[in-house]
Amino acid sequence: MKFEADSKDTTELPQEDKPGPHLCTVCDKQFKTKRSLNNHKQTHAGKKLYSCTECEKHFANQHYLRLHMYVHSSKYKCTECKKCFNGNHALTVHRRSHSGKKLYECTVCSKQLSTSARLVKHSRIHSGEKPYKCLECDKAFSESGNLRTHMRVHTGDKPYQCSLCGSSFSNGGNLQQHKRHAHSNERPHVCHYCGKSFKTNHDLKHHINTHTDAKPFSCSRCSDCFTHRSQLKIHLLKAHNEGTWFTCYSCQRKFDRSGSLKSHLLRHKGCKVVTLP
Repeated sequence: MKFEADSKDTTELPQEDKPGPHLCTVCDKQFKTKRSLNNHKQTHAGKKLYSCTECEKHFANQHYLRLHMYVHSSKYKCTECKKCFNGNHALTVHRRSHSGKKLYECTVCSKQLSTSARLVKHSRIHSGEKPYKCLECDKAFSESGNLRTHMRVHTGDKPYQCSLCGSSFSNGGNLQQHKRHAHSNERPHVCHYCGKSFKTNHDLKHHINTHTDAKPFSCSRCSDCFTHRSQLKIHLLKAHNEGTWFTCYSCQRKFDRSGSLKSHLLRHKGCKVVTLP
């Protein structure tokens, strides 16, 4: 591609920086430059070689690590809660959580979201769209991050290790959840309806639905709606045979949750866990 400075002078962009669209063949996401596409492709590979020296997080390339390091600085710090972010846009979006300002509304359930990206992700709950497909098996996901985490099922990679007990996890979220539940008694998330406190914001949101009777999780196969995502998953299994059953190798009994199967396996010694489609 060429840009004319005047009638006599032309400058050609290097191939690496020519504008897109450059399409990812895994998730169909588009990028303006080939360099951005190549950086993005590393997220599908499941390898995170660049480690943060301040925490346990790992990243696919140096660019994402540099962005993350702002979280440990005070450059983009919220003046309300002192939380730090990796950029001004993330900080601006976060500030809406203090002001209550939400600009994007779901046309199906009227839930309000703070960004258009979150609205797109939320809308997939209603549409059932799962654009991110695993190349190793038939599973598909509504978010690219869930696909990256799933790929570790095939690689066996558990790069996040607890510094307190040595337990390893396939993603940082599970590590942080483990630390809160296993190594901390803090319950900073308080329900404004009843005053009950919780260790995580996820647990609080899960609880608040019991007060509001909200049912944001709708079945794509029928008209049923549910308070929690786990209820929807169980419904899809039992009513539509969609999802994964966890089966006892010894007695062939099926369970809708891996935890239920693990509890059941205590009755059998030396049994394998079999996952059926």
